[in-house]
Amino acid sequence: MNEEQQNQKEIKQPFAYDLVSIICTALVVIMVVFTFFFRFVGVVGDSMNPTLYENDWLLVRAINTEYKYGDIIISTQPNAFNEPIVKRVIATGGQTVDIDFETGDVFVDGELLQEDYIAERTTTKQDVNFPVVVPEGCIFAMGDNRNDSTDSRSTAIGMIDERYIIGKVLFRVLPFDQFAYFE
Repeated sequence: MNEEQQNQKEIKQPFAYDLVSIICTALVVIMVVFTFFFRFVGVVGDSMNPTLYENDWLLVRAINTEYKYGDIIISTQPNAFNEPIVKRVIATGGQTVDIDFETGDVFVDGELLQEDYIAERTTTKQDVNFPVVVPEGCIFAMGDNRNDSTDSRSTAIGMIDERYIIGKVLFRVLPFDQFAYFE
């Protein structure tokens, strides 16, 4: 082996080591970010139509301590469906929710909600009696497709304990042509 070949071999070895090291470091950083800060979640079902649709993929901020009206959240609270759910926050701990099923109006603390995001007015009653006060540490959440959504109006889901909320939806990332920001 001549001197030029020896020099080329010495240059390739550190380069390969550096490349593998960079790739491994990048993978570890990505895993940490997507484990502790952000998550990707797929939508199952039609309960959030027309805002979200079946098979949409969402980027969820996994760190959040306060939720407010209008936030779209992902909950892993045990429920009758044995799957995570995607719903919209309607009220938080200490607030009173009332629904007039004849007019479809939803009230929180006596104030009528302006719900431009829903598919249709809330006329489907489930097995929770209203008005209802949301316990501290819980949220009352409903799907945007109110008459085709099992949510906090039903004991099958109930009030959602904030400890089971894995995060707040930030973006719809797939399908690409329907990218949306939700915060």
